[in-house]
Amino acid sequence: MSLLVINARLITIPTGSDDPGYIERGWMRVEDGRIAGIGAGDPGDATADEVLDVDGAFVAPGFVSSHSHLFTSGLRGLGVADTLYGWCDSMLGMTAHATPEDVYWSTLHGALDFLGNGVTTAYNFTDPQQAWESMVDGKRVGDAPLRGTEYHTRQADGCLDSGIRFVDSIGMDVTAGTDDEIFARFEASVAHTRAMDPDFALGASIMGQVQWSPRPEAAEIEVEAMRRFGVTNQAHFLESPEAVPLQQSKFALYRDAGALGEGMMFGHFIQTTPEIIEQAAAGGASMSWQPASNGRLASGTALVPEMIAMGMKVGIGLDDQACTDVSDPWQNMRMGIAMQRARTKDPLSMMPELVLRLHTLGSAEIMGVADRVGSLEVGKFADFVVVDPRRPDVGPLWHPVRSYVLSMSLRNLLGVYVGGELVSRAGESTNPLAAEASARIHADLPAVAERRGRHPH
Repeated sequence: MSLLVINARLITIPTGSDDPGYIERGWMRVEDGRIAGIGAGDPGDATADEVLDVDGAFVAPGFVSSHSHLFTSGLRGLGVADTLYGWCDSMLGMTAHATPEDVYWSTLHGALDFLGNGVTTAYNFTDPQQAWESMVDGKRVGDAPLRGTEYHTRQADGCLDSGIRFVDSIGMDVTAGTDDEIFARFEASVAHTRAMDPDFALGASIMGQVQWSPRPEAAEIEVEAMRRFGVTNQAHFLESPEAVPLQQSKFALYRDAGALGEGMMFGHFIQTTPEIIEQAAAGGASMSWQPASNGRLASGTALVPEMIAMGMKVGIGLDDQACTDVSDPWQNMRMGIAMQRARTKDPLSMMPELVLRLHTLGSAEIMGVADRVGSLEVGKFADFVVVDPRRPDVGPLWHPVRSYVLSMSLRNLLGVYVGGELVSRAGESTNPLAAEASARIHADLPAVAERRGRHPH
């Protein structure tokens, strides 16, 4: 099947350039789910099975979230008076009592929510097999029970069934079992993901848990798994303003284990020092920035411009629906701009063109999937959003790309396409499972609360 998009304000985000690749009146041809041609003006002799005339609307890459927890979609509004660990007690204290089917439907609901809001690819942290337990002195005891491999695999199934593209991030839970058992458990989860359609399951990764693990060998085990199974790793690291010296001391565990390379991502990376940033950047590690989440949880503001200046690659994630509440990438970008400018007192420290690149191609780059997603370029998947600046009308587009970042919102989002196929129209999913996913989380999550014996607040 082929699709021809015409009369578009194209924003392409080309690889290897700081230019946003804006074309005032452009066209794009899609064939078998991938971009086959792109250009300015009239497409000439180009033909297709279907023509989509967007009549002057923006057509831009689908957003890429480099840090997400899609299973949290039914847990919004919790832990509002708490920082990270208290919020986790409220939110993950619920999922500690969830079943594989509960978490399947929650993940499916979360992935459909992302798609409806223009996010076509996500790095997805699955809820680990080892249930959540409260932090004590900045770490977990690590003796909570395991819930079985199916608890992970059903979350991967939920992503696949939604139609989102995803990197599947899996916790190793290194305090549960012998080392052989830990590696065997992880291998089984990776094998499940790699058996899926590779056009959607874009890869497997480790949910780095060194930050809160009581086991001193946790970093070595994760690095061994990276090498043995050929996977990347993203660690929640230096996020919370609590127990900062303890958090910072654990950076050496990753450094000394040889983790600091292109496959290593640090999520949040807020409570840093100049030395930590310098060593991480020099080693080739990247970071994922979650502006809305960092503000909601009172975590702080990452030194993103400084990291970029030191050569560190940066992507942007929406994090949990439970800590961004509305998974809106435009809100996320604007909060990032505002937070950095307020911190630096310099408007040039975060410009709209940069933050857009970070939430698309930049995220794809740190996830290792930029050859397939993150920009509108020939050969890549045709994942794009259609955004109309006249519905509602925002006035003259003096600088179209900056207006796209600063003035657009979910109310302007007309359609979301994955592989050239419409997956959401004005926020309404085309997925046949959408209604059931909504019904299930409204029924199942109160049942989880009942099993828990108390309201999540």
